[in-house]
Amino acid sequence: MVLDPNAASYTDDQIVDKINSASTQITRASSIAAAARPIAAGEVDSTALATGAIKTKLGAEADGNKLVSASLAAAAGIVNAQVASGLAKANLDALADTARGYIQTAPTSGQFKIVSMQRQADGKVATKYDDVAV
Repeated sequence: MVLDPNAASYTDDQIVDKINSASTQITRASSIAAAARPIAAGEVDSTALATGAIKTKLGAEADGNKLVSASLAAAAGIVNAQVASGLAKANLDALADTARGYIQTAPTSGQFKIVSMQRQADGKVATKYDDVAV
């Protein structure tokens, strides 16, 4: 795969200089340590929530541990088999490659999972991958 045959090679110092002189603001939340910025949308995980906090917010629901009420699920035709662990992924994996809408990856120890990949209009391939190796 050729990502960009015309790409320039930069030294570490040149990369830092380009970043420091960029006119576009860096918006990726993980680019800056959490202690140095406000919490971004989607950044809070279960370790940052008090026990029962979500259940308290869902107090109007008969069972606060459920994100969807039984009556809403029944009206939508959702049954337990559709949400069983791994079943949804297995159903998606069974789709044809071009219908699936994602690339399947199977990295081994020390490799990284590909999160997304697409070919841009200029012919270059854009790839995003997980920051944590398997």
